[in-house]
Amino acid sequence: MSQVRPGVGMTGFASMDPEPAVHLQPAELEAVSEARSFLEGKPLAVLTGAGLSTDSGIPDYRGPGSAPRNPMTYQEFIGSASNRRRYWARNHIGWSHLRHADPNAGHAAIALMERRGLLTGLITQNVDRLHEDGGSVNVVDLHGRFDQVICLENGHIFSRKLIAAILEEINPGFLEAALDSGVVEMAPDADATVEDPDLITSFVVAVCPICGGMLKPNFVYFGENVPKDRVARAYGMVDNAEALLVAGSSLTVQSGLRFVRHAAKAGKPVVIINRGATRGDPLATVKLDLGVSGALDYLARTLPDISGAAGSIGVSGT
Repeated sequence: MSQVRPGVGMTGFASMDPEPAVHLQPAELEAVSEARSFLEGKPLAVLTGAGLSTDSGIPDYRGPGSAPRNPMTYQEFIGSASNRRRYWARNHIGWSHLRHADPNAGHAAIALMERRGLLTGLITQNVDRLHEDGGSVNVVDLHGRFDQVICLENGHIFSRKLIAAILEEINPGFLEAALDSGVVEMAPDADATVEDPDLITSFVVAVCPICGGMLKPNFVYFGENVPKDRVARAYGMVDNAEALLVAGSSLTVQSGLRFVRHAAKAGKPVVIINRGATRGDPLATVKLDLGVSGALDYLARTLPDISGAAGSIGVSGT
């Protein structure tokens, strides 16, 4: 397993506590078992969304109980210095929490599926890198990585940890003052809302340490396109699979929904596990309205080897 970030398994988000480990109830176990029948013996592509990280204490975008959000678009970010100041101030607060999140049982389950040779690959809409921390290797970070920052002038890429240190140096005491003012909302992209607007206007934005250019977190904003090579690699995972498993995504945005449409058009089973409705439900072979961690853990431990030679892993604790 890859090195896990320092932390205690929770982010410290003020708006949401991490959920406890999920144990399947008899009716849920029956539903997941039915879904398994459409997946067993098939190499799988997996697509995950923000709902998978809620058990790590990271709020969802659109799940039940999620606060309404209006994320900044790429055009708004590059078009206004005041927008960039507001974004970086909020992101600096969010990063200070999100970097402590640890993988949960759902991340571990997908990593186990990969180690067992059941996956053609993993496509994630999340930017939190918890899949990699949980041990997954063949991952397409569809929307980018929250642990990197890119210079929009010359393409220089920096670690978010380095930029955080620079921001702390040029904004002494900002984090402490922001936390004292009250953090009222966090989001999966490390955005945060604070109660004191004066803190935002006082924030100093960092520039590229190499060329002085504009910096942006290295993930895809609304209004920005996913890089073509990344999309092509994800399509390849779906093409090489015989079924698609979707976990924790509402499939609201086209960047994820297209893979469901692609699999369904090819006649491949699509199993969706998500709390609440998704845009992919009409295309799903099976839709499970359950928490994803418990369902994924069950599937990872009970799906038979594709060869059929080794049988399945024993089930316990369900």
